[in-house]
Amino acid sequence: MNIKKVLLIEDDIELQTLISDFLKAYNYVCTTYSEPLEALKEFHENHLKYAIVILDLGLPKMDGFDLFKKLKEIKNIPIIISTARNDIGNKIYGFELGADDYLSKPYDPRELVLRVDAILKRYEDDNTNVLQSNKELKVGELIIDLDRKKVFIENQEIEFTKIESEIFFMFISNINKVVSREDIVNQTSLKKDAKNRTIDMHISNIRFKINDDPKKSTYIKSAWGIGYKFISEN
Repeated sequence: MNIKKVLLIEDDIELQTLISDFLKAYNYVCTTYSEPLEALKEFHENHLKYAIVILDLGLPKMDGFDLFKKLKEIKNIPIIISTARNDIGNKIYGFELGADDYLSKPYDPRELVLRVDAILKRYEDDNTNVLQSNKELKVGELIIDLDRKKVFIENQEIEFTKIESEIFFMFISNINKVVSREDIVNQTSLKKDAKNRTIDMHISNIRFKINDDPKKSTYIKSAWGIGYKFISEN
């Protein structure tokens, strides 16, 4: 049984419990938060385990739209807005930000489950079609689309910056070989006078996005005094 994990951010505790229990009945695991900053910290640390976010807008200490943007900066994850704000202006703004759905309270929890099901199926179908139609490489948990230069974990595309993508695919072209910092500067869009700490910062960002703990690295190993090596063996 494929159980998917949902992050629910809702400050109405009674509604939070109702939604969580209902999702559980339909084989979802729901992690709940009422405080946006706590939810953001959890998502920052464990974003890879979540398949979808259900987000209230009327939250304490942070507006839901602001939290929406911060979540999307961490991972391009499907988000359903669940809110009492039912005016057309908020709906339009939500969809402009990239919301996958907008449910105005009150609503039947069964409708929410149906929408979650539909959105996740669409995401899975889209990503599967991309992967099946192109040359791909599997390394650990990573699925690497070599033609389109896209990287996926658990059917979710990793959002690299331009330079991060250039560095990552430079590693992929040199799997199990040491790539020097000088090579990284010369073969990417980095400025030619880029400092080592700038390169290391980009590597750190890549590691975070591919879930590679630098203390016990699975993919990117440091070559002391030279550069880095991307390894394909786990």
